[in-house]
Amino acid sequence: MTESVATTRAYEGLQIPAAGTYDLDAAHKRVGFVARHLMVSKVRGQFADASAVITIGEDPLASSVEATINTASIETGQVDRDNHLRSGDFFESEKYPVMTYRSTGIKSHAGGEFVLDGELTIKDVTKPVELLVEFEGAGTSPYGQAVFGFSATAEIDREAWGLTWNMALESGGVMVSKKIKIEIEGEAIRRA
Repeated sequence: MTESVATTRAYEGLQIPAAGTYDLDAAHKRVGFVARHLMVSKVRGQFADASAVITIGEDPLASSVEATINTASIETGQVDRDNHLRSGDFFESEKYPVMTYRSTGIKSHAGGEFVLDGELTIKDVTKPVELLVEFEGAGTSPYGQAVFGFSATAEIDREAWGLTWNMALESGGVMVSKKIKIEIEGEAIRRA
């Protein structure tokens, strides 16, 4: 007889994942961003190569995450723009092939929304970043794996990490916004 292991547990009216170590599912994730272009529109992009390890604590408020993002995997739908973003004007992907995020604690929560304090490192510059994380649900996949879903957003000033390239516009303003919105969607799978 096989012993059944619970994949979820009750916590403040939610069914949350059981304590353990979870990996971001590469097939079910988007690590993206939004920037304003020419002060009139939004450009969306993503990093195709990103991984994360999420540790769900026995005390859910003691949970943590560590993520690594390959800067050369940036995709915006325009090859020339992607190559420019990989260049020394922005990410310097050859010199700085990865950026990382490491949580430092859960600042607050209300229902399924959690505010996660952490540190984002880009080009060897580490700055605090607060992520607003929305818990999307937890359960068991048809393959018997414990999974949970989440969304996360943050807004950063890219210049704080040395991503300062820009071009002034004759009409006023700049080509690329300083403020960048981070958008993350994902599923995490419990390690066996």
